[in-house]
Amino acid sequence: MTQWPAWATERVEVRPADPAWQQRGERLCRELDGTLARWLVAPVEHVGSTAVPGLDAKPVLDLQAAVADLESAPAVAAALGDGWHLVPPVLDARPWRRLLVRVVDGARAVHLHLLLAGDPRWAEQLAFRDALRRDPALARRYAALKRELAAEHADDREAYTRGKAEFVDAVLGRPPA
Repeated sequence: MTQWPAWATERVEVRPADPAWQQRGERLCRELDGTLARWLVAPVEHVGSTAVPGLDAKPVLDLQAAVADLESAPAVAAALGDGWHLVPPVLDARPWRRLLVRVVDGARAVHLHLLLAGDPRWAEQLAFRDALRRDPALARRYAALKRELAAEHADDREAYTRGKAEFVDAVLGRPPA
């Protein structure tokens, strides 16, 4: 691809928490549960920073869906319809998932992470989200890190994500990399 769509290269911007994020996430999970029922092995979950009340975040809802087969991703994308884009696995560079992006008004609005049923990342995403929900001080530290990384890596989403890894590993009790 010689020309990336604007949403694929948009800047990292962490915004103040918006209480509407949780409501939109819950509503979208219910909608996707119905639309994607034939592929799902568990209800869709709202994860990521927008799922944590009061947490500053990029204004993109992160949802995860457990499926029996990652090869179902093109069919899932077709069922979702216009506005949704399946990121090619070679570009996503995370072989353990398939990523779909919903674009609204030219910007990312939703990430849908398709994970294999039973993948440990499913439980880890929920454990991290729930740890932030339980511990406001932890959530504040995470928000500060995210703002710092967004300022430092505004034009590099991958560097922004890598910068959060040590914090996430510590919360999940993983040994340092």
